[in-house]
Amino acid sequence: MQIETQGSVDPLVTGIRDRWDGQRLPGEPWAFMAICSVGRLNQYVKKALDTELKEHGLSRTGYFLLTTLALTTNGRARLSTLGRILIMHPTTVKLTVDQLEAAGLVTRTPHPRDRRATLVAITEEGTQRAGAVNESLEAPEGALAALGGLHEDLFSALQPARLAIGDLEL
Repeated sequence: MQIETQGSVDPLVTGIRDRWDGQRLPGEPWAFMAICSVGRLNQYVKKALDTELKEHGLSRTGYFLLTTLALTTNGRARLSTLGRILIMHPTTVKLTVDQLEAAGLVTRTPHPRDRRATLVAITEEGTQRAGAVNESLEAPEGALAALGGLHEDLFSALQPARLAIGDLEL
């Protein structure tokens, strides 16, 4: 199966699948090719995302945290909840919140009923910054322009695999 895109042949097909049998590897190449494909796409998307984020003065973790806060009912969440949702170590969440707070993008307050917990709330400036990044990620001239509006298709294609492997809770 040769899949051509923009006049070139997919290197995963010619480099892996077409050589699999000749190398006497047991089984089928599809598991390895799927893992390589997701990994390579991840690297390219992260590179493009980081390009956009640099323009907005955010780290990848900061962007994820701000957008997650913006999506909460009241724009705030416990530090521990953010770590669980973002699948991040508590120290990483705390350090990211420190940076965002210093930039005026979030505020931190004690939880009103649990003195052990801290609430993080997105500021108006934080909401605007996350929104600006979201718009740039969809822009036809942005770093993800090569996807040509395939964002929803990409999500829909990956969702069944993500759910099957156990990504079932926030």
